Amino acid sequence: MQERTAPLSDIRVLDLSRVLAGPWCTQNLADLGADVIKVERPDTGDDTRSWGPPYLKDQNGEDTTESAYYLSTNRNKRSVAVDFSTEQGAAIIRQMVKHCDVLVENFKVGGLKKYGLDYETIKEINPGIIYCSITGFGQTGPLANLPGYDFMIQGLGGLMSITGERDDLPGGGPQKAGVAVTDVITGMYATVAILGALYERKRSGKGQYIDLALLDSHIAMLANQNLNYMTSGIPPKRYGNAHPNIVPYQAFAASDGHLIVAVGNNNQFKAFCKVIKRPELADNPDYSSNGQRLKNRDVLVDIISAEMLKCSRDEWIDALQNAGVPCGPINDLQQVYNHPQVKSRGVWVNMAHPVAGTVPTTANPIRYSDTPVQYTRPAPMLGEHTQEVFQELGIIAD
Repeated sequence: MQERTAPLSDIRVLDLSRVLAGPWCTQNLADLGADVIKVERPDTGDDTRSWGPPYLKDQNGEDTTESAYYLSTNRNKRSVAVDFSTEQGAAIIRQMVKHCDVLVENFKVGGLKKYGLDYETIKEINPGIIYCSITGFGQTGPLANLPGYDFMIQGLGGLMSITGERDDLPGGGPQKAGVAVTDVITGMYATVAILGALYERKRSGKGQYIDLALLDSHIAMLANQNLNYMTSGIPPKRYGNAHPNIVPYQAFAASDGHLIVAVGNNNQFKAFCKVIKRPELADNPDYSSNGQRLKNRDVLVDIISAEMLKCSRDEWIDALQNAGVPCGPINDLQQVYNHPQVKSRGVWVNMAHPVAGTVPTTANPIRYSDTPVQYTRPAPMLGEHTQEVFQELGIIAD
């Protein structure tokens, strides 16, 4: 039987992107087996290399030049140092394009045209190329030429209008997410788009251009909140740790900390009421259905909040889990990585590193049965593979 290889082992990606959205996409492709060649400026490389501290430490405990931010999104790639703002550098990239299936870039609209690296030029060199451009606002529209940053998009795109505590409560007001979710979700959409284009190319034999915008991706990510507005005409509000459509589905204070209760249906609500020793609540017509619980949210939450203070966090979690009620603690990352479930899934992965000895990375959540993700290369040192790649591809650098 022929040995099965990684899903994208026959795909080569030219990665001209930097920071997060583009590199997140290309790391996904690299994890799936693609040969991702990361092109960086010779002196400074990807901007995120210097986005620290913290930095990776070498075997003597000294800081290296590799920031934790950079390490988080560039594993399984090879780094080539080329200054394509020069005529010689741009010519090298055009040589490389002949050997690649995918090109990913996140420069401003039209930013690569002056170097002869725009899609119209590249497709003449390689008609089968899948060319993915990631920008703040897309290639069209009144804001197309403006730069876009995650934080700004979280505000402009509506996420901050539904994230944070209610305005009438202490600490109320808009709040960004704790991770650059717009960049990450755009990287995920870019990954899906590229995979779809590669699959279509098998039928047509033709490449194509992909126009991906942070703003578009961000709005799409709002999921049910989009339809809450579209079907009602009423913009959703901030509910803090509560849910706009389900009650009780929020954080509650116990006697020694907080826990999350996520009641998703009426049977779970009955079980929940039994655990908190208020079974009559489940039979009360004001709370017996989710619609009624939404209508009477404030009164019901006040009743539940008073009951939850009577036991410790872990006592509630044990009792609720035994009753089949979804719940859990609010952990920091040290607690996350020490959690037995997280440990059993092997989420923390150590990779060999040429300077540090080993470097940690977070496992890709994709679990294939027969072609598992391999962690073969740590995030590369700047220009680490320049000569190796040039030799493989027969690149002539004058």
